[in-house]
Amino acid sequence: MNASAGKTNLLGLTRSELEAFITGMGEKPFRARQLLRWLYKRNVSDFDQMTDLAKGFRERLREIARIRTPEVRRLQVSADGTRKWLLAMDGTQGIEMVFIPEPGRGTLCISSQVGCAMDCSFCSTAQQGFNRNLSVAEIVGQVWLANRELGYQPGGDRVITNVVFMGMGEPLANYRNVVPAAEILMDDLGFDISRRRVTVSTSGLVPQMLKLARETNCALAVSLHAPNDALRDQLVPINRRHPIAELLEACWTYVDRQNARSITFEYVMLEGINDQPEHAFELVQLLKGRPAKMNLIPFNPFPGTSYRRSSAATIERFRDILNTHGVIATTRRTRGDDIDAACGQLVGRVHNRATVRLGSKLACLAVQP
Repeated sequence: MNASAGKTNLLGLTRSELEAFITGMGEKPFRARQLLRWLYKRNVSDFDQMTDLAKGFRERLREIARIRTPEVRRLQVSADGTRKWLLAMDGTQGIEMVFIPEPGRGTLCISSQVGCAMDCSFCSTAQQGFNRNLSVAEIVGQVWLANRELGYQPGGDRVITNVVFMGMGEPLANYRNVVPAAEILMDDLGFDISRRRVTVSTSGLVPQMLKLARETNCALAVSLHAPNDALRDQLVPINRRHPIAELLEACWTYVDRQNARSITFEYVMLEGINDQPEHAFELVQLLKGRPAKMNLIPFNPFPGTSYRRSSAATIERFRDILNTHGVIATTRRTRGDDIDAACGQLVGRVHNRATVRLGSKLACLAVQP
């Protein structure tokens, strides 16, 4: 029998939840602050090393609690320095996590689900199907593990400056676990990452977007990928439930409630599909004068896809139309594509798929309130 079975993984507890856990043990609430410092400021996972905790308290923690992260099964390093980990979540299930280093910035792209049910036609993850949501501890554990893998030293410079929920899965379909995980990332006793540097990306789950605006305070990115409903219905099936007008209204509400600077709209560039000048002009009509930034993403191919990447010249022309007509647009530099770590290429290992894809039935069984 696994000795750790039934123990509480402390990485899954927010500050208030950890305080409740500690007081439930008969200890004072300040012990939670001590534990948080050991966990997130010193990156310590061994209770015996938490030397300012009473010996008896440490012994009780060992009996009922644990600090467990996902298990690294494979690490790949790109020629450009991008790192991709395959992480084992349980048995045969696996997810992928990516770290992108840049001068003065280190971005960690984490997963929120094993697979994805959104069925976006240009995304490799979507083609794997869906198995389950990740727990809070499994989400937070990715960041904790990455700090250790990347050699973070307590008191030293940050290695991870930005965290984006842009890995495997639709984050807002796992709302009840993603929100507390984001809270731990932004907590000054947790990872203490600025709210503008924690980004949740969604394909357009409007009710959850509105709920997120009320309940948390992080940056929002929206996978748009088309300027009209007819095309977006094909590329992003959730659009059939929440069309563009409804989606954009939720975006502007988010900006107002969060006092945010803008919404980042992601737009994958598909040759001959959504990359023509008329598409750019349609986007201008949608976004001009709004707090919006367009992030144009060169399509990253994967086995079996019929899509092709737009040429550099086409992407440049598209970007120039947007910028000239008052919509801020940039082109994302492709990173890690030699190890299939670029946007839309993450696959992990998804077995025993638990739900149909959204494209075949407009019902996402994976969505949690």
